[in-house]
Amino acid sequence: MSVPTPTATTVVTFPAGSTRERSTVRSCHLLPDGRYGVVTEVTPFHPLDHTWPDQPGDTGTLADLTVEDCLTAARDDDHELLVGADIPVRRGDPDWTWHVLHVVAQDPAALVGTEVDLVVEPGRRAALSAAHTGCHLLALALNEALADRWRKPARTDALGNPDFDSLAMSSSRIGERASTDVYRLGKSLRKKGFTTEGLAEALPEITARVNGRLAAWVSSGAPVTIDTPGPELTAHRRWTCALPDGTASLSCGGTHIPSLGALSSLTTELTLNGDGTELTAVTTPKPST
Repeated sequence: MSVPTPTATTVVTFPAGSTRERSTVRSCHLLPDGRYGVVTEVTPFHPLDHTWPDQPGDTGTLADLTVEDCLTAARDDDHELLVGADIPVRRGDPDWTWHVLHVVAQDPAALVGTEVDLVVEPGRRAALSAAHTGCHLLALALNEALADRWRKPARTDALGNPDFDSLAMSSSRIGERASTDVYRLGKSLRKKGFTTEGLAEALPEITARVNGRLAAWVSSGAPVTIDTPGPELTAHRRWTCALPDGTASLSCGGTHIPSLGALSSLTTELTLNGDGTELTAVTTPKPST
């Protein structure tokens, strides 16, 4: 079932922090698991990105239906609407239209063409936003703490340190309680100039340095903004934070807290796997009261 097919990319308001909108339902689609996907003209819901699925989709309500998940969908002239991993191109491909798909359990066909209220569950959004901001800060602090382990010049991050985070990243997942980043310390990274010798012994000191930097940044209460050139889902958005060490800006399609003043603390735990080929960082934000 597809009633009818959407023809324009969805407008999103989550970059500005919105959790509530009223919009017209464009189409609904039967999904392989028996649930339904609803496309609206405008939405405050953040969808799971099919290319880099780090932050989960928002939940909430659409009219009187429960939105159980939120996914990215896309279509071109030769395809029906494709969802998530079935999309063969990266988000923003100009030959495709891009859509936020609100996943519901009940058949929403009667809503097509009507205006509905869309409301994001605010507690979950706030938790995911805090964890996502924490994830970016962890990356910057970890890059600084590992800067002296590079034997060769390497690509640098927004603060001028060798970008271990992007060069070693294996996976990044944002949860409601913490973010989990996994880094691969293999032959490829060593060829780029990173020294892994003695890392296990140095890990407590590195962890302390990272947490010290995170504490200083949180205490600054620095503002956080999401810069976007347009309202469409495909607009290239950037996370920007005016840290005491300098303004950091990086590409990001997720949601974030408005300032570090929303946190009372941010700490990370660093662990190595048994053979020292994988470093995991679990970073936990605590909201200010």
